Amino acid sequence: MFKRFLESRAEEALSDTPVVLIVGPRRAGKATLVKKMQEEGRDYITLDDQTVLEAAQSDPAGFVRGLDRAIIDEIQRAPDLLLAIKKSVDEDYRPGRFLLTGSANVLTLPKIADSLAGRMETLHMLPLARAEIDGRTPRFLERLYEGRLRAQPDAIVGDDLAHIVLRGGFPEAIARSSERRQQDWARSYLASILTRDLRDIADVEKLTELPKFVRLLAEYSSQLVNYSQLGAGIGVSHKTGQRYVGLLGQVFLIATLQPWFTNALKRIVKTPKLHFLDSGLLASARGLTAERIKADRGAFGALLESFVFSEVLKLMAATDLTVTPYHFRDRDGREVDIVLERDDGKIAAIEVKASATVKSGDLRGLRALAEACGDRFAYGVVLYDGKDVVPFGDGLAAAPISGLWR
Repeated sequence: MFKRFLESRAEEALSDTPVVLIVGPRRAGKATLVKKMQEEGRDYITLDDQTVLEAAQSDPAGFVRGLDRAIIDEIQRAPDLLLAIKKSVDEDYRPGRFLLTGSANVLTLPKIADSLAGRMETLHMLPLARAEIDGRTPRFLERLYEGRLRAQPDAIVGDDLAHIVLRGGFPEAIARSSERRQQDWARSYLASILTRDLRDIADVEKLTELPKFVRLLAEYSSQLVNYSQLGAGIGVSHKTGQRYVGLLGQVFLIATLQPWFTNALKRIVKTPKLHFLDSGLLASARGLTAERIKADRGAFGALLESFVFSEVLKLMAATDLTVTPYHFRDRDGREVDIVLERDDGKIAAIEVKASATVKSGDLRGLRALAEACGDRFAYGVVLYDGKDVVPFGDGLAAAPISGLWR
């Protein structure tokens, strides 16, 4: 069993908060984590059980009445339970009473979010980080802000790096021994998300068109979002395309990365960027295999960028740093893949390159960002398919991708 970064965070939250909600993709390991906490004397209830679900839906208040130190799995299937939990907590505000999991972000429902304000802490859990798979405690984000990234003499590069990215982080996928079996799992998972999980949270008019829409999104992963083009791809409006992107974000298949901007720069593109949250699912949706990437390395770039973005999100759960991710792009085409803004305003930045070499021109976007930030800029790095840390001037360097987890 993998040691998850989020375990200590969840235990800490339960020590002083009445309700703790762990949200993230289905099959990311949430149930495994909370069942481990069941040994502390908590009742475990899953709403994937149809009988239990019907009881929860028909009488939420009666279902919650009498529950204490309970785990409720897949809470999005009966969101009205959260209102009943709110009433129960208001009557008995002891910490650690309810540990919930959700495979859809129920907090996007205004009534739910408002009712539990101040009573619940929400933790985000993605599939396994590479450091979790290797059993390491990563310090990449701390080293990035300190400007002390390390060379990796045993860095994972080339075809070995491609295999890691193609595999993704879902426990059941990485447990399969062959690439074909991993992709079979990914296809089955995507079908389940589109036919089951979305129905739990919304009515979707063109359900049969969603697999095509997801394949279209996969082609746009790591690019700026164009809702009109996405909607046109399945014959729906700009607004409906935007809604579908939002719904797929609610079930944690994709995420939109907001733009970073400042008044110091007037010509900044203020359009969000699209990313799949698991590179294995992205590879499956795009039909990418190790053989195809070896024949066309150009297809690897977008896949690698989404992999790095997801890894950074996972590392944020393992650090005491409070950072918010963005992307940067100006109207002259200068861009930075990931911009991290710390709570004190300090900026660190990451550009991703699928090549084994880095040229000065590859840091064009980082230099523009550093100039715009001034004293707020802490450090910028190009993560590349190599082993050495190569300085490119004050506060800028190239560093190995596998430094994310080593």
